[in-house]
Order: sequence, then C-alpha cells, then structure tokens
Amino acid sequence: MRPDQLGDYSTPSDVRLHPDGKQAAFVVTTMDLEEDRYVRRVWLWDGSEARPVTTGPSDTTPRWVPDGSRLAFLRKGEAEDDRPQVAVLPLRGGEARVLTSFDLGVTELAWSPDGDSIAVVAWEYTPEWADLERDARAAQPRRITRLPFRFDNVGWLDDRRHHVWLVDPEGDEAPRCLTPGDDDESAIVWHPEGERLAFTSARHGTRGLDAGTQVWEVDGDGGDPAARTDPGLWSQPQYDRAGRLHVIGRPGLSDHPSVYPLWRIEEDGAMTDLTGDLDRSLVTFAPALDPGGPRWLEDGSFFTTLEDEGRIRVIHRTTESVTSDVIGGDRAITGFDPRPDGSAAAFIAVAPTDPGEVWWWDETGERQLTELNTAFREQTALSTPERFTIEHEDAVVEGWAYLPEGEDRVPLLLNIHGGPATQYGYTFFDEFQVYTGAGYGVVAINPRGSSGYGQDHVRAVVGTWADETPPDLRDLLAAPDAAASRFARLDTGRMGVMGGSYGGFATVRVLASDHRYASAVAERGLYTWTSFTGTSDIGPWFDGSYLGVQPPEGWSTLWEASPLACAHHIETPTLVLHSERDWRCPIEQAEQLFTLLLRNGVDTELVRFPDEGHEMSRGGKPQHRQTRFEMVLAWHGPRLGVDVEA
Repeated sequence: MRPDQLGDYSTPSDVRLHPDGKQAAFVVTTMDLEEDRYVRRVWLWDGSEARPVTTGPSDTTPRWVPDGSRLAFLRKGEAEDDRPQVAVLPLRGGEARVLTSFDLGVTELAWSPDGDSIAVVAWEYTPEWADLERDARAAQPRRITRLPFRFDNVGWLDDRRHHVWLVDPEGDEAPRCLTPGDDDESAIVWHPEGERLAFTSARHGTRGLDAGTQVWEVDGDGGDPAARTDPGLWSQPQYDRAGRLHVIGRPGLSDHPSVYPLWRIEEDGAMTDLTGDLDRSLVTFAPALDPGGPRWLEDGSFFTTLEDEGRIRVIHRTTESVTSDVIGGDRAITGFDPRPDGSAAAFIAVAPTDPGEVWWWDETGERQLTELNTAFREQTALSTPERFTIEHEDAVVEGWAYLPEGEDRVPLLLNIHGGPATQYGYTFFDEFQVYTGAGYGVVAINPRGSSGYGQDHVRAVVGTWADETPPDLRDLLAAPDAAASRFARLDTGRMGVMGGSYGGFATVRVLASDHRYASAVAERGLYTWTSFTGTSDIGPWFDGSYLGVQPPEGWSTLWEASPLACAHHIETPTLVLHSERDWRCPIEQAEQLFTLLLRNGVDTELVRFPDEGHEMSRGGKPQHRQTRFEMVLAWHGPRLGVDVEA
C-alpha cells in the first residue's frame, strides 16, 4: 500500500437493522484526496443488493423509525462551516428533507418508540454569544469559569452547550429543549414505553476536575431530570426491552484505566454488575463501535461486542449469566445489530487485510453482503500479521510482525500505540500496510497498560511511570529482540521506532534507554506532565489516574514521570510531528521536546500541521494524512537503508 492509496478503500460503519429484520442501513466513508475531504453516504442492504440511498457529501447516523417507513440521519452541507442537521428520507422514494437548523449542529438522534418525535443532542451558543457575528465572536474575550473549556476535535466549550431536544419529524413544530440550563447532556436513549429518556451529564461539584458523569432521566414532557447513579465513569446508558436501565462503566471517579463492564441500575439505586466476571471491556477507545455494547433481545438476554486480546468479538449473555460465543475469529466486529428474537443480525467485520465489509449472521452461518473493498484487496499487496509473544517477568505480552513480500532481511520498525489503554490487533491499520509496502518489517505489541487483556494488565502501569524502567517500557525494550528471534528477516541492525500520543510518550522513553535505534518519529505525544496537567483537555484528571498524584504535592513525581526528564539521553535522529489544534496533547509539548533535542545537538525537525487536532493521523484532512505518510517515509528511509522512491 502507498500513501496515495488512502482514497482507494472504503470504511463501513454504524450498521442498523431495519424493523423488518431483513434490510440494513449503514454508512460508507471514503477519502477524496483531490478535493481533500471525506465523502460519507448512507447505504441500504435491501435484501438482495447494497446501494447508496443518500447523496452525501456528509451523511451519517442512520436511524429507522419504528414502523420502518422512514430513515432519519444527519446531513452536513458542502460549506466548510455547515453543521450536521437532522434529515428524514422516505423509504419508498422521494427526497430527504432537512428538519433542523441548529447553529452548531446535531450529534445524536433517536426516534421515540411511537415514531412521533425524534430526540436529538444539539449544540447551541449560550445567550451572550448567540447574536454575535463571526468576527465579533473571534474578537470577544473569554471569561473561563469551569473545566473543560475546550475539547479536542470540538474546540471551545465555554460559549456553547449541548442539550436534549425533541424534533417534530413532520417539520411542523419548532424543536423543543427538554434540558435547558448550564449543563451538557449526551448519550440519549428512550425508555421502551416512550414516556422518558435517559442520558449522561456531569453535574457534580468536581466536574471537569475528574472524568465523572452521571446517568439521568427526564420526562418526555420536560421537567427537572432525576439522577439515577452517583458520579462515576459511565457511558452508553440503555434500557432493556422490559424497561430496566443499564450502563457501562465504573462507579469510582478515579478508576481509569479499567475494564468497563455492564451494570443494571436497580429501582432503589443499587448497581448490579452483570459482566465483571468476564474481565473484559464492552467498550473500546479505538476503533469506534457502531453500534457496540449490549443489544437487547426479547427474552431479556443480550448480545454484546467484547474487546479481547487484539480482537473484538460478539458474545451472547443469558439472563442466568451464561456466556456463549456468537461471532469471533482474527478480526474486529465494529458494529452488530440483531433481530429482537436473536435469530439473525447484520454486522461489520474488519481484518488486518480488509478495511471492512457488511455481513449477515444467522443459524446457517455468515455471508458477506457488500463488496466495498474487493477491488482494493485484489489490487494491493497487503501484509498479514504473524503473532508472537514476549514471556518475561511472569507476564505474557502479545505482539505481531508485519513483513513485506520477499525473503530479504528488512529494517525493523517498532510502532507503539496510543492510550495506553487501547490495543493493537486484528483490525485494518493503514499505518502498518503503508510501512510494509515501503519495505519495513513492522513490529507492534500490546505492552502492559494496554486494554483487551483484563484488569491486571491494563492497570499494571498505574503509579509506575516515575520509576526508571516501568513495566510497559521493559516490554517495549524487549520487543525488537523477541520479534527478531521469531522472524529472521527482521534486521535489528537497522531499527526505527515511532508512536503517537502515549506512543509518542513511550517513543521518547525507549530512545533514552536504547541507543540502537537509527531513526525515530515522535508524534502528538505527552512529553511533560508538569504542563500537560494544566493545558490538556483531560489534564486535570489524567495525571491522578495514572500517576496517583496531582499538583501541588505531586510536582516532583510529575516531572520524574515525564519523558522530557530523560530526553537529554536521546542520540537518535528524531522527527517530531504535532497538530496545532491538538487540545489533548497541546503543541507546547512538541515544542519543548524539539527545543531540548536541538539544544543537545540531535538531528531533529518539528513539523506542525495547521487546523488539525489530536486525531489527525486517523481522521485529519486526507491531504494532511497523505503528506504525513510521505514525511515519515522520507525521514526513516535514508536512515534505515530504504529507498524512499521505491
């Protein structure tokens, strides 16, 4: 795979089964490199073929009205400042009709059980900002009184709120706000009888200083919401078909990182853990699952996606807590929507050599419904990963090697994932395919601190990063030799290392400890906790979660746990990549690293991507993503003996 092939494949997402149990709507996303944009359309599997049913250029979030006659979705117009609005498409023909005009757009929608209204989460400017023109708004001083006041890939938060609104699907009545005020709401879901909705909202006194939210309910006619949980790390509230409320997460405000199980919220407020015995999370940080988490069946049981050792699979959980496998294999199931009786489902499967297709599952097995990426797979030489393990210190760490075609020895390129509470594994990753296509042997592992391996593994790094050699670093330092002992083509005499976010953090620590690396790329990393704690959108609580300390008492630990504290040991030529609107790891982190490397005489460059956030490498402008690949290959090539033009 080459960088200029980013526009050659499609990504399916958000599959939603029609109420008839035979059809399914889903979103297909492609990158238009020439126009420098993403093209997103809603497609329909009608029982015999798959075809687009909306025109784009940016249509997402398909949701069926309960009687199946109409499809609501979010449509964003052509203009740069257009915002997603609710549109409704008649299934039997006709044009989609846009129903809303919220200043800052809509992010969620859900039909009421009777189909008479659509609940949405919509963003609006607060009154003091609403009537300002764009130039006046840009020049207005900001009076910040609470956290967070900005968020990655969103921007400013102090001038806007997102509330639950009811939208008339006929367009005859103006939208009505159910949750006015100075709070924000998200993750809306209807009670099956339609008289109330549940959502999450952070309204406790320390909001913004921790990651906590609560589950709330509000009457369908409005009124004061009622809290159904204490503050905790909650997401994805859901009702089962009997109307019992459930939520995924943890009750403690400082429990991140963790395995996140499913809980039932009892009528008396007690919380019953339904899946903790599995020691696996029902949610992932990447890739996004649409839909993910539990999908409730008529008998009270549920199917759910589950993150597990590099895979995302589907299990069935009975009301007696008996678990059985439904869909597995060396792949990731990124969306799964079943019939109410559990007899069949539409799902999306992604594999290391497949960007994704829509599939059908029933008692007869599986069958593929789409051919979105058949041509791409046939025309591109994609590398299939080979698994290996690192067994040391009473730990087993899983990893994979991606090797290019041929028998020659190849440079070893260690890639480190972000999080760290996420995982590499059996999914399509354009990074690895581009690097193997250029002639590198890619090594990727899930060191301690990664998700997908249970509570002990994901929390193994908590409180250790001020140590000289914490457990995740020991795993990463062992990875090249462990991989090379298993795959003789990997040349440890020509090694590069790179990573983003936590991967950038870890790249610096690896370089300070192992001088065998001839080339490195540190991207969008956290390099010094002492400034991150006050400048990152998650900084006010992330330090306490991983380090167990916060300012002012923890200043010395914050510095000792910072890669910048050991970066003066780096000798390896290092390219520093960062986005200028990265609010997760603000660009001052990269500036500090670059300045230190330059001061110490290290061969280094800093590349700043304008108008991009933390997720640029995965969701930034297509041309920036292509340029980034070209820069990475141009940096590694001459230092690792690879022809950049090959």
